[in-house]
Amino acid sequence: MADKNDQTEYIYKIATEDWEIEQIHRLNYRTFVEEIPQHAPNTDERLVDRFHAENTYIICLQDRRLMGMLAIRGTRPFSIDSKLANLDAYLPTGRSACEVRLLAVEPDARKTVVFPKLFEHAVRHCLHNGYDICIISATTRQLKLYRHLGFVPFGPLVGSEQAQYQPMYLTLENFGRTLEKSTVLRSSFVEGPAPEQHVLNFLPGPVPTSSEVRQALSGPAISHRSKLFITRMADIRARLCKLTGAADVQIMLGSGTIANATVANQLALLGTTGLILSNGEFGERLAGNARNAGLRYDWLQLPWGHTFDMAEVTRLAERLPAGGWIWFVHHETSTGIMNPLDELKKLADRLNLHLCADCISSIGAMPVDLHGMHLATCASGKGLGSFPGIAMVFHNYKPEPHPDRFPGYLDLGHWFENQSVPHTHSTNLVAALDIAVQQATPERMQQIADNAKWLREQLQGLGFQLAASEDVASPGIMTILPVKEMSAAELGEELEMRGFWLSYRSQYLLNHNWIQAALLGNPSRDSLQKLVHMLSVVCRRTPEAKATIAAAAKAVKA
Repeated sequence: MADKNDQTEYIYKIATEDWEIEQIHRLNYRTFVEEIPQHAPNTDERLVDRFHAENTYIICLQDRRLMGMLAIRGTRPFSIDSKLANLDAYLPTGRSACEVRLLAVEPDARKTVVFPKLFEHAVRHCLHNGYDICIISATTRQLKLYRHLGFVPFGPLVGSEQAQYQPMYLTLENFGRTLEKSTVLRSSFVEGPAPEQHVLNFLPGPVPTSSEVRQALSGPAISHRSKLFITRMADIRARLCKLTGAADVQIMLGSGTIANATVANQLALLGTTGLILSNGEFGERLAGNARNAGLRYDWLQLPWGHTFDMAEVTRLAERLPAGGWIWFVHHETSTGIMNPLDELKKLADRLNLHLCADCISSIGAMPVDLHGMHLATCASGKGLGSFPGIAMVFHNYKPEPHPDRFPGYLDLGHWFENQSVPHTHSTNLVAALDIAVQQATPERMQQIADNAKWLREQLQGLGFQLAASEDVASPGIMTILPVKEMSAAELGEELEMRGFWLSYRSQYLLNHNWIQAALLGNPSRDSLQKLVHMLSVVCRRTPEAKATIAAAAKAVKA
């Protein structure tokens, strides 16, 4: 991260290069031998910390000159363990602790942004790695500064008469209060995004994207009437049909909501009665689409998280006239349940019914077979792992345009007649989607499935319940039911402070006290392990610690 102070550009990072490490040893010497007489001099004028191999160094560079540093270490015993007997007796219980040491800033960079920025990056690193209390030995020269940042002194002074230090600690909740009071720090942590390397995205949208997809999005825009774009559009439609087994697909501007509204209009053209099946938020939204389009339908509305009884579905479907329709959500995103696509296809085929499905959160993240489906919907920013903004409607017939009945943007026949390019397209979004579809391989889907199985086991091992049972669980999304005394919103807020993005803000999630971890963008196993570690830190806290941290997170958000 670069920061400009007058004409000076500072870079803040974790030290990785040999030349950075060498300068760390020399700044360490100048600070803790020459300036603060804590160690004996040597002819090399280098001081290698005894915990060097275990330290993570947050550093500030100007060009190739080290301007400041500090070290973070989470392995016990800490250096202060050797100076203060029974360290844990002074600390709040139920915490994951690290020690921050070796804070040093070059004299000409003091009273600048260097120290506050080092502190900011150190706190981000601690939050991201699951620490909720950090311990320092603060030089007595700077106690006022450390108190201002929220550090609490404990125990007697340690060190020598020439170099005295006060043990202090900073908890997550105290840091929250500091954020509340400090406009500068609050803007850094709340208003601005966390540095990219500190964000782990487990949202159902926007999902993580591959570097190739991001590169395609950032390429130059081209004319949507150019031969190059028309060819690309034809190619991507063919790839989508090969991926799903659908007869055809139209690529439209908009979100999944636009795609489902378009399906509702097509069902209106059938002029017959249908059946809507719902067992979650997005199934109920289909009923809303149907009402808006003036459709006639029966509605099997189950409680959220319940699965369809095919005997009951069959009884209702048999009441429909031949040529009627069934509409449902394949992957019910609100609960993480997979509804029985293949069984419903067989039923619809036997009864001569048109089967339609919302496949927005399934296509791309898992195998989906749309053979024989009348209509199905998808969106670019979900299981396909691209950016939001493109809707897809799959169909197994040739739709006719109805300009006197529907707006062009909601008329599937209009898009079909113009080979998906009746209006201006974002050629960048289409280019990104093209790459994402190519990357929607069986290997990617298997990796999502394997990681989902692992994550489910880990979450259940921590004591969490999941909305979907194993036999109907989607690999794409896990809806987590926290224990009764835990607020999903407070948990989500704390995880967000630490750089973990989970879904909890949707009103239906808030109403149910649910939080979701999505794997639609194929996050790595390493990132999932970090998430599990973070959740384990939170789960093992005492109720008192949970309450104070929740209050701090609320104060920061306010």
